Amino acid sequence: MASEERGGHRTGIVVTLCRDQRAFARLRSEWDDLQRRCSTATPFQSHSWLDSWWLSYGVDGRLRIVLVRRDGRLVAAAPLMLVHRPMPMLVSLGGGISDYSDILVDDQSDPTGRAADAAITALERGLQRAARHAVIDLREVRPGAAAERLYAKWTGAKQRLADSVCLELPAAPMEELVKRLPANRAQRVRAKLRKIDALNIEGVRVGEHGVPDTMGHLLRLHELQWRGRGVTAEHLRPRFAEHLVRATRRMVRDGDAALTEYRLDGEVVAASVALLSGQLTGGYLYGAHPELRERKVDVATMLLRHDTDFAASTGRRVVSLLRGKEAYKNSWRPEAVTNQRLLMAPYALEPALRLHAARAGWRDRAAGAVRERFPAVREWRARLNDWRALVRRRPPAP
Repeated sequence: MASEERGGHRTGIVVTLCRDQRAFARLRSEWDDLQRRCSTATPFQSHSWLDSWWLSYGVDGRLRIVLVRRDGRLVAAAPLMLVHRPMPMLVSLGGGISDYSDILVDDQSDPTGRAADAAITALERGLQRAARHAVIDLREVRPGAAAERLYAKWTGAKQRLADSVCLELPAAPMEELVKRLPANRAQRVRAKLRKIDALNIEGVRVGEHGVPDTMGHLLRLHELQWRGRGVTAEHLRPRFAEHLVRATRRMVRDGDAALTEYRLDGEVVAASVALLSGQLTGGYLYGAHPELRERKVDVATMLLRHDTDFAASTGRRVVSLLRGKEAYKNSWRPEAVTNQRLLMAPYALEPALRLHAARAGWRDRAAGAVRERFPAVREWRARLNDWRALVRRRPPAP
């Protein structure tokens, strides 16, 4: 889009494409400022998370970040990368370890909404150029996200699919959440909380410099608690640990993450990390020693009390339990929120988009059928992941 110079300063709307990691790293201050001006942003759109993810998971030459500036100020951004399988596509940075993806748009500076609308229009044009030969695939888009407005403006081929289900609770103190439950269930929860308090389990917030040690405890305990039950393979990989330490350290420093150790008799028996944005708190990962289960400690209740009380005290509105419909989450009567998968492409690539959408739908249906008809598959997958964990723990041969 054309721009003009006045008095040595660039004016109007300018759309550029960032393809260099070092240039993206230099955007940190601008990016963080834009995230604060985007009302729908989640923690997974923070510069700390995305830049760290790229350092651990990115591929040289594949970065594609579309930037929109108005009078030199960053007002919209789409953080994407190019992949070639199963076809050329632009996909969100953050990959499978991020529970939400989105674009960023300044929707706070102009109460009329006209400035945000113009920024999205410019971003759509920039993406049309960036995706001349690729399908855009935005996964895990939370309902109400800025990407929905981009999708509405898209002038090419497009299709919307359902993605993962996330469970959400209102950001209220634990006692308020307990009141939402049936009387006998609420009574059991209060008994569990009294047991935790009787054991004097102490929750301690960890600062920036303590992140590496605490994250080491968290990942070790996470693997230990899932041993024999199928730990997620990616959580065992060095690149995941490197990313999590690097991103969490930056986010704790900036107030975008809360890392907590839980100590019993001076020993760390659990640790958790919650990621934060303006309106949302999300419990991302935790680890707990099996000894707590043996002592009848309800770890999920302990962690949830910490996260909900913290979210309520800081004025946030939502506590996201993130992806997954595990039974312990559903017991709290959360709202089920289905993420979306937004596919967009130039009209010339409409056949490729339709083919990709059909493949995605077929894979989802096939996976659901396997889970329903062959439940033993989950057990075998758990055994495989446990074997991988054992191999990674085994010391190298002398």
